[in-house]
Amino acid sequence: MFAKHYLAEFFGTLILVLFGCGAAVFAGPEIGHTGIAFAFGLAIVTVAYGFGHWSGAHVNPAVTLGVLIAGRMRPQRALGYIVAQCLGAMAGAAIIYLIATGQGGTATQFGQNQYADGALQAALVFEFVATLIFVSMILGVTSRAENALIAGVAIGLTLTAIHLVGIPLTGTSVNPARSLGPALFAGGIALSQLWLFLLAPAAAGVIAGMGQRLLERP
Repeated sequence: MFAKHYLAEFFGTLILVLFGCGAAVFAGPEIGHTGIAFAFGLAIVTVAYGFGHWSGAHVNPAVTLGVLIAGRMRPQRALGYIVAQCLGAMAGAAIIYLIATGQGGTATQFGQNQYADGALQAALVFEFVATLIFVSMILGVTSRAENALIAGVAIGLTLTAIHLVGIPLTGTSVNPARSLGPALFAGGIALSQLWLFLLAPAAAGVIAGMGQRLLERP
């Protein structure tokens, strides 16, 4: 019954990873952190207006958890969203892998998230706080029907701002699926650090959902 919703989440997350991580992998030296940040932000704007009317364009398990805890969707449907998002991220990362390895030489960068030695605390704090802000903003802006036309732009600009701060710290995740896909192909450090990029955003999404639920109480 919800096949179109799951397909929208799959392709939306694929686009986010392909455009955002792809910009970092293939054009990073030319466009810099600012360009990469806008690539992620513009990808979200594209997905929001292209697929939002089908699934809400979560393309992020942390967002889906926030929506679930806020009482806006059922657990079974939320689980389907998260599975579709993770598969879409893997597919997007696979496309990047095929392009990168098809250029000759050994490819090691696939847009994976990671933090420097000794920077665990900084990475944890940033990913949690940034995701909490991001999901709270999404829940807030989508809580009013009159915001429908501008919601995609607001969400995209927020993600851009988050990337401008976070790229030097962790590469910016705020999205467990976005981190999972590239890490599976990068392996090594990215895979060993993946737990942080799964747990911190997920926890922040849950807390954002709890906060929104409290705010929406009559």
